[in-house]
Amino acid sequence: MNGDRRTAMALHLLLTLADADVARRVRKRLAVTEDPPAGPPSVWEAARQVSRAGTPASVLFWMLQADRSDINEVVYHVDGVGGRIQRDILRGVPFGDGARGPLPLAPGLRKQTEPVDLPGTGPRGVVGELRAVTRMRQGRRAAAAVGRDDWAQVAAADLEEPLPGFARWALATRIDCPKALRERFSDHPSFAHRMRQAGIVAGPGVYAENWRTAQDVLSVLDSGRWAFPGRLPEAEAVLRPLVQGSLGENTEAWAVLTQLLPTFTGTAPELIVTSGAIA
Repeated sequence: MNGDRRTAMALHLLLTLADADVARRVRKRLAVTEDPPAGPPSVWEAARQVSRAGTPASVLFWMLQADRSDINEVVYHVDGVGGRIQRDILRGVPFGDGARGPLPLAPGLRKQTEPVDLPGTGPRGVVGELRAVTRMRQGRRAAAAVGRDDWAQVAAADLEEPLPGFARWALATRIDCPKALRERFSDHPSFAHRMRQAGIVAGPGVYAENWRTAQDVLSVLDSGRWAFPGRLPEAEAVLRPLVQGSLGENTEAWAVLTQLLPTFTGTAPELIVTSGAIA
């Protein structure tokens, strides 16, 4: 079978959804002698995994929702995560529902100073700068200045009087934009397309069911074992019935899947069903 690491990770994720005895027989049939490592070898390797092409931006937020210092350290070092989120990590701000802070810092971040390129709020304050937006570049700059503690104020201001369209687009593409606020912005016909372009996904279940390519999706989800363990069951609940129904105990169906996996352009459910049908 293809020795590519992503292929191995994708196959491993699917095998974890099969019965243990079936998984053993499939590994024997495919001569798979080892599983991928349970976690990344280092913080920097983990950050590279998360930064790779094809990984949706929302993965970072699923990671932050774990409110674990080791995972937060990885997110801190991901390219493009943004100065405000880096600052919130250093201040121990929790991102999970109902969590309380401050959270402990990982040893590797304890001597880290706050980002020097931290976006300022501007003279008009967070809401004032958002209301003054007339171009997309302004919108991105104003949205980048919104901290975790500012979202309630932003939501209240938009409810009182809708913010400018460019400001709303920029806020919606923030990975930590509250779900209720993002849904309020979703009345534009292009909203779903723009969110997809920005890598914003409603949750791991939606990602598992609708995104492509199958190898990219499954390998990202396999990283969820260490990256977003609290959200991974949402994706498993989508894929498990398909694995057990279309692949099941049929080792030939699993063999077909491994042949299709590296170049299959459809979604993970399409790959699973197609493999079963061919076998």
